[in-house]
Amino acid sequence: MSRAARRRALHRLGAGVVVLVAAVAVAACGADAVAPLPVQPPAPSSPPPTLSAAPATPAPTEPAGSPSRPPPTSGRPIAAPPAPTSARGTPQRPPPASTGPTTSCQGAVRYDLPLAETELELLRSLCFATGAVLRIQGIGPGLVTVDRPELVSQQYEAGVVDIRFVRPGTVDVTIPQQDRSHTITVVVRQSTDS
Repeated sequence: MSRAARRRALHRLGAGVVVLVAAVAVAACGADAVAPLPVQPPAPSSPPPTLSAAPATPAPTEPAGSPSRPPPTSGRPIAAPPAPTSARGTPQRPPPASTGPTTSCQGAVRYDLPLAETELELLRSLCFATGAVLRIQGIGPGLVTVDRPELVSQQYEAGVVDIRFVRPGTVDVTIPQQDRSHTITVVVRQSTDS
């Protein structure tokens, strides 16, 4: 018997002893009391192995590179990859808490409000910095009204109403749609860009 064949026979015999010891432990303590060995993948719902005599001589083995048998290291469980934290790989932090009544106030931005795609019942309030523009798309001239015209600059052109918020305060913007009037309360804060 060659050296390589003896090593394989001893390795197989050692593996058989480990399986036999695990079988004895499972039979003595019950199937739920013993965790599977790290080199064996857990069998989800298989009955515990029964005690049987290990063969005295090892069965002939196929070479390690055989396509019908995976390499010896494939029996080890593979660790799951870490869960992704965000698209760029950095953890997302929650936004800082605001002390005011509105939790998310946008800066001096243009906010597009296409009426054909927006459910106005769901939009009750907005918050902007001075200089922001609320652009209402798909409405006729003179239909959009504000309760405090001194805080805004309003323009209409080609079905689009632009309301620029020029002073801080609270403005109610009323938009008629489908025989109803919808009011959006806009809180305007002083812009920090001075």
